[in-house]
Amino acid sequence: MMLRVCFIREIAFGASVVLFVGCGPSEPVVLDTRALVEELAGDEFEGRLTGSAGIKKAADYITTHLNALGAEPLPGGSDFRQSFTYTAGVNDVGTSLQVQVAADDFSDFVEATGGTSGGGSLDGDPRVFTFVESSDVRGLAFSNAERIEGPLVFAGYGLSVPETDGFSYDSYGTLDVTGKIVVVLRYFPEDAEGTLRGTLSRYAGLRYKAFAARERGAIGLIVVTGPRSPNAGELIPLTFDNAMGDSGIVAATVVGELGTALIESSGESLESVQASLDTANPHAMGFELPLHATLDVRLERQQDTGHNVIGYLPPTSVSSIEKPYVVLGAHYDHLGRGRGGDSLARSDEQGEIHNGADDNASGVAAILAAGSALALSERDRGVILAFWSGEELGLLGSADFVRKQLVPMNEVSAYVNFDMVGRLRDNTLTVQAVGSSSIWTDLVAELNEPIGFELSFVSDPYLPTDVMSLNAAEVPSLNFFTGSHDDYHRPTDDSNAINYEGLDRVTELGRAVAAELVSRVAPPDFIKVEQSGQRAGQAMMRIFTGTIPDYAQEVDGLLLSGVVGGGPAEVAGLQGGDIIVSLAGQSIGDIYDYTYALDVLKEGEPTEVIVMRDGQRLILELIPEARE
Repeated sequence: MMLRVCFIREIAFGASVVLFVGCGPSEPVVLDTRALVEELAGDEFEGRLTGSAGIKKAADYITTHLNALGAEPLPGGSDFRQSFTYTAGVNDVGTSLQVQVAADDFSDFVEATGGTSGGGSLDGDPRVFTFVESSDVRGLAFSNAERIEGPLVFAGYGLSVPETDGFSYDSYGTLDVTGKIVVVLRYFPEDAEGTLRGTLSRYAGLRYKAFAARERGAIGLIVVTGPRSPNAGELIPLTFDNAMGDSGIVAATVVGELGTALIESSGESLESVQASLDTANPHAMGFELPLHATLDVRLERQQDTGHNVIGYLPPTSVSSIEKPYVVLGAHYDHLGRGRGGDSLARSDEQGEIHNGADDNASGVAAILAAGSALALSERDRGVILAFWSGEELGLLGSADFVRKQLVPMNEVSAYVNFDMVGRLRDNTLTVQAVGSSSIWTDLVAELNEPIGFELSFVSDPYLPTDVMSLNAAEVPSLNFFTGSHDDYHRPTDDSNAINYEGLDRVTELGRAVAAELVSRVAPPDFIKVEQSGQRAGQAMMRIFTGTIPDYAQEVDGLLLSGVVGGGPAEVAGLQGGDIIVSLAGQSIGDIYDYTYALDVLKEGEPTEVIVMRDGQRLILELIPEARE
């Protein structure tokens, strides 16, 4: 249905007034997207980190605009804000390390530690040194919070590299670490070069090292930053890992003096030991240490609450149209000051506010602008304007929306997402996920004719953005994207770099698509996309399995939100809701375990995968494929 009456309407946006002019939904609407982006990407919002004071201000800002355009809460609701809980961080609340030294080595150990590490007797035994949290030892963010004791063993860099192109590296090749606490160096061999350096670096993550030690029977891990490494001797920050859960092993970091004393208790110089390891000689092995330790890691995981902001424009006509909702979405969170692991800030940018003008104030502005136009038009379907939080933490907000069924997913006709739409270059607009419905390519191409973009269509819906959440619920989905750039996830992603003319044109195309969807009698069909290209979250993987993890829920294992149509997981019989607990004989406690287990898989070779489904344990056979 078409609105034939022309209109002029003023809507207040903060301190400014925006004038909307149009003659029905077919007419473009002039919007001040610049004002929206400049305000939302201002320092006042402190980078909009999920759970922060800044993102709460951003939620208020969006709520004000939803009220201005006449939106309502979702049917049955009373608030634009929809809350969800997530793991926001972890604190060390008293980790300690006790080291028992053999009587004949005690004096050397005292000298090595300099008597400055909180040392002293325990229960009258002068051979026991105690080291305390914050000054000498600190739990790692992914550690189990428990007390363990056992002998110490040094395992070099703690690397386990499966054979690749004729090269393999196993720090545990000659060691039995069962029931022991493993001491390893941080990072990877410093003198490695070229391709070898790249290979080793892939396996040098702290979680990977913890995983490798755990799979060989170790009960604990102590990480030392060696004297030849960056950040020599320093404790690893507790914020190093954005942990969603523990790793199945007790893990801590110690200061350089203590680390040196632990390793040199063997009679070997740490610097010379590290130098021999730094050649990446796969035959340079670790050794037993004449020490017995008690490691007590005490961590407190912090739960926090995030908020999606969701407005609703009800239909203007009374009808029983099929699938009565259309959703427009964009995430409004970003990285705060970038202290998490996803910041790409350079050394001179550390701690600066990541304003996220393109990622994703641009998408928020596009939805507010398109929504304002849709609010003034006739609608056979209701329009949901969804502003997601927690996208940067793993699509948390959109996944929560799907999981809670705030509106039934089988009543959503389509989802249109805007993520990074402010840097149009060469007039090229990328439209992703078009393979999720047979109508998308022709529809977008037709509506684009008066706008004039050079369109680049991507079939794949398995993207590192909120489209993946809705697609997993079998909602036909689109994502508008103007491309990445050098300012991505850096403090330099500021409003002065936005192409506002391009943003307005993207907004107009999105509005035109939405206007068609709200009046279209038959909703778009849904197509489960077959395997194509790299999948979100696995861009660096050699092997493709076709699994789609659910990042929003914490379970013991890897919860799947779905599987890629035609991919190895679907062929093997895996499905959404399955919890993977073992892959290739390796236990899976979380997404990290799963990622690391993929490295041992080989193309075309069947491997066992064990899943829990409705309380039942199923053993399936998966045949991985090479990544395209």
